[in-house]
Amino acid sequence: MKQSVIFVDDEEELRNATAQTLMLADIPADVFDNADTALAKVSRGFAGVLVTDIRMKGHDGLWLMRKVLEIDPEFPVILVTGHGDVNLAVQSMREGAYDFIEKPFAPARLVTTIQRALDKRRLTVENRALKREVGGRDKLEARLIGRSDAMVTLRKQVRTIAETDADVLITGDTGVGKDLTAHALHDLSARGPHPFVHINCAALPVDLVESELFGHEAGAFPGAMRARFGKFEFARQGTVFLDEIDSLPVAVQAKLLHAIQDRQITRLGSNDPVALDIRVIAASKTDLAQAVAKAGFRADLLYRLNVVTLHVPPLSARRDDVPSLFLNLAAQAAARYSRQLGDVPASLLAQLATQDWHGNVRELRNAADRFVLGLDPANVTSPVDDTTLAARMAAHEKALVLAALTAQGGSLKQTYEALGLSRKALYEKMQKHGISKADAAS
Repeated sequence: MKQSVIFVDDEEELRNATAQTLMLADIPADVFDNADTALAKVSRGFAGVLVTDIRMKGHDGLWLMRKVLEIDPEFPVILVTGHGDVNLAVQSMREGAYDFIEKPFAPARLVTTIQRALDKRRLTVENRALKREVGGRDKLEARLIGRSDAMVTLRKQVRTIAETDADVLITGDTGVGKDLTAHALHDLSARGPHPFVHINCAALPVDLVESELFGHEAGAFPGAMRARFGKFEFARQGTVFLDEIDSLPVAVQAKLLHAIQDRQITRLGSNDPVALDIRVIAASKTDLAQAVAKAGFRADLLYRLNVVTLHVPPLSARRDDVPSLFLNLAAQAAARYSRQLGDVPASLLAQLATQDWHGNVRELRNAADRFVLGLDPANVTSPVDDTTLAARMAAHEKALVLAALTAQGGSLKQTYEALGLSRKALYEKMQKHGISKADAAS
């Protein structure tokens, strides 16, 4: 996020001096000699702040402040006042000004005030962006969270595949988010407005599997009093998600293969085929190729399902994503339990990033719930690590830096102060571990 300052004063000497001060402080600035020109620069999405003199020819600073606050009531406005304008400045703060500085002011005082205002503005803009992202149903990064290479690749694959009608096999350990990935594929596709039918193959009654999937006619079996659509028919024009397909009985797999391959089913008790317009997404937590070798899964069904295969990585393969993912899950839990989410200590985020999450995102979600409820979120065992001491120390240091950066919302100044480092030392550690400010934004 690029932040800058709008500085307005009709005195050329002061404008030039202030521009030089801000340049030396590495703060981008646009300087103006009148309120009207400066106002054209302001928008609700502008990431910077306004610094304006009160006494100016034409429209004065108070007029400019009021116009800016009409555009965005949370826009930080810093007023520059003469000695006789202090009372006026105090009154303006009651109207929404962020702060005021009395002439003549020390350059350091101006820079400090502006930096505080910029931090406030950054948080405001980021919070608005987060709300928009979480509120947008098709915002993929808000659903498949993470900036690790594995998650960036997964999102890229989802965006590409969603545009097609290809059947998809999703693999991954328990709790990694295979269902979220399937939902994302559906919602981003042209089938999004139509049904998404989630079928948990492991939970289907063995004696009613065919009826549940394909439907039946009245009298097809004892108790079938009336005809019934199966889940495949109900999903017309939409998506069928076959979760835990590795649990489906082999006897049913042949009929499933026929339904997927020919895009038609036949209800129990009927001889009339029913055409299907569906997309099929399947998910498995086990290696289906190994299941085929053990005769637990049909090879022809596997070949039909894995037109495209997506692998959802475990948390152990993307530890850098744990801090931002935990914060997101904690925010969701706070909303769910109607609790206020307080500050999450950077030390806790660092600890979580080093844990071995066997249950993956599902287990991390439980930890977030415990934290919001005031319980210990990290009551899990430490991972077994057979790497060298140097590698473990480097990984721990990276986790600490990334956790602090995430906890401080990406603010480098607050991060190096929280870690007790100099600015230079923080930059060196970020460069050493390949960490950027963007890593705290997911």
